[in-house]
Amino acid sequence: MSVDTRTEVGNGTKGAASAPSSRRAALAVLRGAGLLVALGSLLVIALLSVWLGTRDIPFTSTWSVLWNPDGSQASVIIHSYRIPRTVLGVLVGIALGLSGALMQALTRNPLADPGLLGVSLGASTGVVVAISFLGIGTALGYVWFAFAGAAVASVVVYLLGSAGRKLATPDRLVVAGSAVTAVLFAFNSAILLLDPRAFNQFRFWTVGALSGRRMDVVWVILPFVVAGLLLALLLAPSLNALAMGDQLGRALGVNVGRTRVLGVVAVMLLCGAATAAAGPIGFVGLVVPHVARFVVGPDQRWVLAYSTVLAPVLLVGSDVLGRVIGAPGEIQVGIVTAFVGAPLFLALCRRRKLVML
Repeated sequence: MSVDTRTEVGNGTKGAASAPSSRRAALAVLRGAGLLVALGSLLVIALLSVWLGTRDIPFTSTWSVLWNPDGSQASVIIHSYRIPRTVLGVLVGIALGLSGALMQALTRNPLADPGLLGVSLGASTGVVVAISFLGIGTALGYVWFAFAGAAVASVVVYLLGSAGRKLATPDRLVVAGSAVTAVLFAFNSAILLLDPRAFNQFRFWTVGALSGRRMDVVWVILPFVVAGLLLALLLAPSLNALAMGDQLGRALGVNVGRTRVLGVVAVMLLCGAATAAAGPIGFVGLVVPHVARFVVGPDQRWVLAYSTVLAPVLLVGSDVLGRVIGAPGEIQVGIVTAFVGAPLFLALCRRRKLVML
């Protein structure tokens, strides 16, 4: 073989090797650009949330008092009610989207949502106890009891799922979560049926809403959401390995037990904080991870990143929609997300068969 021929062969091999890497780089740039577009959409929806409400305030006035509060009625409405509501919606959306993506990755179940481990029912039980036995009637008072209930339910589910000599496998966690959910649902139903006053108060919380929450609720859940967010992002590489099965994950150096424990802790922090602050809101944690995988594929690093942004877009957008179509009143965000999320999930099912993760 001549020198020229060998040179051509060598160059061809290098070109073939560099082609996949260049495609990966281009794909990463495209995914990054998509994430920036999603962030821009979230910013626009957040501004709409500050502008639109039951009281009509011109956009120019909204923009002016947003940066220069002057003590006027419009300024009080925007800074005391709409901004805290919007910030809370973003935090709750982040928590629900991330916890849903984590649940689906940990259980390798495409239909898993944050409530599968009993976290939502645990939070509801905490609120029922606070209302019925302690007479607490404020959103700030509910938060701590709801979060404590979510934490206790998560611990019980994991202990049941890891009972015996076996590790807490996805199937055992799901079964334990279903059992704890059934028990808590029966307990809540018994208490609420025997206490009409508690039922009358609880039914407003259980719909799921962002209205009536101030910045004090935001400050309470912020540390838990941030801790859950950081923990979830740190687990992303390990979740990619676990997606191929526990045995192959161990072969790749992943500590399966530790990853699953930390994942459950992250779900408890995120879903517990979101449910405590806004009540049980459905479909966000179920639908958004599927949308993220539809856009970026199965890589958990990108799925978690997109879920972090797309979930608040859906939640805050649904809250704005509920204010617009319900004017002069409003429709609670938990109702709107069900109406928006269900058709979106059905459309995803029709376009793309849901497979085991």
